[in-house]
Amino acid sequence: MQNSNPTRLILTLYLPVLVSYSLINSPIISYFVAWFGSLFIFYTTILSPVAIINQDLPIHKQIMRPLFLTQLVFAGFMCTTSIFYFMDHLGYRYLTEISYGAQFKENEQTAIIASCQRISLLAHAALVTGMLLVQKQHIMIKSIKTFEDDDFLIWLSIIVFGIGSLAQSFSGLSQIALPLTLVGISCAAVLFVKGFNIKNIKYLGIGATIFFLNFLHASLSGYKEPIIINIIVIACVFFPYYKKLILYLAIPVAYVLLYFLPTYNNTVRQSWSGEVSAEEAQSEAFENLSTRNKEKIEETNWGFLTRRLSEIEMFTQFVDYVPSHHPYYDWEIVEHSLEGLIPRIFWSEKPNMETVSMQRVYDAGVAHQTSTVSAKTRPVVDAYLSFGISGVFFFMLLYGMLVQHLSDKAEEIFGGYELGCVIMFNSIFQGLWRGNNFEFMFNNIFWGYVIMWLLFYLLRTIKVLNPKFD
Repeated sequence: MQNSNPTRLILTLYLPVLVSYSLINSPIISYFVAWFGSLFIFYTTILSPVAIINQDLPIHKQIMRPLFLTQLVFAGFMCTTSIFYFMDHLGYRYLTEISYGAQFKENEQTAIIASCQRISLLAHAALVTGMLLVQKQHIMIKSIKTFEDDDFLIWLSIIVFGIGSLAQSFSGLSQIALPLTLVGISCAAVLFVKGFNIKNIKYLGIGATIFFLNFLHASLSGYKEPIIINIIVIACVFFPYYKKLILYLAIPVAYVLLYFLPTYNNTVRQSWSGEVSAEEAQSEAFENLSTRNKEKIEETNWGFLTRRLSEIEMFTQFVDYVPSHHPYYDWEIVEHSLEGLIPRIFWSEKPNMETVSMQRVYDAGVAHQTSTVSAKTRPVVDAYLSFGISGVFFFMLLYGMLVQHLSDKAEEIFGGYELGCVIMFNSIFQGLWRGNNFEFMFNNIFWGYVIMWLLFYLLRTIKVLNPKFD
């Protein structure tokens, strides 16, 4: 690290927070200060000369560590995507087209949006603060690989991916199915890149097959996140070897995704009713895109950018609801989340966590009980609902400390960055990239921690990893 004392850097992160709150009576200006504040935090903690970054690897070879990937994904979605919703509120479409004839006037909703953006900025600063406070200057590696080559990743990928896929067939095993499947996919992505880079046909063939089969499955799901996550994973794994190419492709790929993905997914979701198969819906989706119905695509995309890519509209509804119409939840959400950790086999009457978490969504009027929408809250929202702004700071500080600790621990026990951080941490705890409601997130953290240690002892038992003696 350039500087092992993060105090000055941490204090710097809160400058835009203070400025945005000092402009509370000018909501439009306050919003933009808070929005640019997140860009300021990105720059200060990643690119600036005062950034505190481990020096064990070049920056481009450690981008899947929490300070980079988790921060960019979490705060990117939480803070920066709100710009589309806010510009729509101001009367603009695609940032340039004025959609209202009358001149815009600030109103109560303007103030609420600005308030949510300030809270999001505070959450961003607290998240990074937590990371910087517990980030280890030197990670003490406790394991070494037994083999010089990466052949073990082949069977690890196949076996773990197979077990995870099989576990998905049993509802009681869903807590372990997804993390295991993701470990297999990450192994495949690493094999794919290694095979491509060193011209190893075996690695390339097996890695590409598993990765692209999963990508095909994601493209038939009707959800945007699996597709985006697959692209993020493969881009991050390729980045250390082809950083200029990935940077050059980043904006065009993001543009293509944002332009075509909403219309594509809307069409694929027709298969959910069972009237058509996912494959038929996919064919229709490509046909719709090939007709280049620009007006329809842009209409669908603007709705996606303003209402679904960003979740600030939902956040504003909760801020309007609590505490004006409902008192803060205090420890209620946390208590439900801890109850959710108890396996149903030991508590047959355990409440359904999906039902429990959706109840506050219904109460706030964010979604109707008769709708099929699953409008789950995110960590910042649940933190706010629990204790207000102070709750956001407290929980996001813990969140940052937790993700950094889990990443460092994974590198420590699995013998380094590639197996520990890239494969294990970012697969098992991938849900922490964006976070979920407390009920599901607590579950992911607890069982993910268990899975991480089980995989560690498995690799130690079969002598893939050996203890490292200094």
